[in-house]
Amino acid sequence: MYRVYRYVLPEVKAQLNDWRKIADQIPNDELRKQAIDSMTTKQFHCQGGSVYAVANLPQRHVLIPLIVAFQTISDYLDNLCDRSVSMDADDFRLLHQSMLDAVDPSASLQNYYAKRTDQDDGDYLHQLVKTCQSCICLLPKYDLVKPYVKELVSYYCDLQVYKHIKHDLRENQLLTWWETYSESYPELHWNEFAAATGSTLGVFMLFLAATDENLSVETVGNIRKSYFPHICGLHILLDYLIDQEEDEQGGDLNFCSYYENNEMTFRRIEFIFEQANRDLHHLPNPSFHQMIIEGLLALYLSDPKVKNQTEVKLISKKLMKKSPFTRLFFWMNSVWIRKLK
Repeated sequence: MYRVYRYVLPEVKAQLNDWRKIADQIPNDELRKQAIDSMTTKQFHCQGGSVYAVANLPQRHVLIPLIVAFQTISDYLDNLCDRSVSMDADDFRLLHQSMLDAVDPSASLQNYYAKRTDQDDGDYLHQLVKTCQSCICLLPKYDLVKPYVKELVSYYCDLQVYKHIKHDLRENQLLTWWETYSESYPELHWNEFAAATGSTLGVFMLFLAATDENLSVETVGNIRKSYFPHICGLHILLDYLIDQEEDEQGGDLNFCSYYENNEMTFRRIEFIFEQANRDLHHLPNPSFHQMIIEGLLALYLSDPKVKNQTEVKLISKKLMKKSPFTRLFFWMNSVWIRKLK
């Protein structure tokens, strides 16, 4: 935690400040607004993702710019799709091709805005993609993790397409998509698989792994199986848990809303939390990943949104009892939030 506050958060802030300066120069009003809004309201995504740099501080000059750039693409595109009036699946898929290109240094840049009216971003998205590609070229073992990185990013892109199309189509598309994978994940409900695909944590962990000169194929496989679906699923279910009221008001899809009642919500998140804890023992340096899991609980359950949702608050209290470390991180995160204010 000392490393997080001493090294990671200040460097993330510096990176975001640099991207904010570039975003301020975007010629198109709508693209500029969404780029700035995404960094303003979702900066904690970059902060949380960059925690992976503490496991290899000598490589933080590669990992932090890479994670911040990749997560900034994700948050920016999420804003563009959320605020889109077209609900065009082809538009959403082309936008998210930028994420697939970002994790493939051999990929050529495209006009990712070709299927929408707003296009002139002053090269903002291209710069983000090129930054990711340049950083990835500095990861000595990226070839070992690349297939899994592309797999997880592909899942993420599919989710973003299906969840943002017309409301009367999205659930059927998500269920049809789930049928392809249901036999591989019999312990999950369809909404839990979809939630897991929405996390970038597995990608960040693979970026970190690729900094290790001695990385083995076996270790990479263990990372993939440990992070997806349980650690990734826990991450996004917690995100949806605290956003239920906000999503209901905005008419946005929320995967926690598909549980029958609050008790079922708690039991399923508890189950995935327990599975995530089980999986981390297959990973190198399990105590680091334990910190990630405990930190996820603390980060989301300390969010001010929880206080205003009685039912979510009750679920949060039950989850907090799962570990004393979660309560410690909860307190530390609450202090950090007050400091930021």
